[in-house]
Amino acid sequence: MGTIKLTNIRTFSYHGCLEEEAKIGSDYRVDLTIKTNLEPSAQTDALTDTVDYVDLNRIVVEEMAIRAKLLEHVAKRIIDRVLKELHMVTKIEVEVTKLNPPIGGDVEGVTIIMKKKR
Repeated sequence: MGTIKLTNIRTFSYHGCLEEEAKIGSDYRVDLTIKTNLEPSAQTDALTDTVDYVDLNRIVVEEMAIRAKLLEHVAKRIIDRVLKELHMVTKIEVEVTKLNPPIGGDVEGVTIIMKKKR
């Protein structure tokens, strides 16, 4: 078993419950950790024997581009797509952070974390 991490995937997206958030957007950060068997690719040196992090990044970027009110909803969509499209993934953890959230205080970010395994 092994781990692949994509850290600090940055997007500009339009998530949030406020009408203004749908119009002006905000900066987001996504961190993704997956578990998979890395032994075959370690032996063969073949991309086809592992989870391609290009695919992981593509899924995150595509799902972050679809507006949602809640970060939990976006994280669930990311998890569901990864598990559906990338069969070698056995476990996934997604962190979605809204940077500088409009919550009336000096807050760097708010993060939700969701996990799922096959």
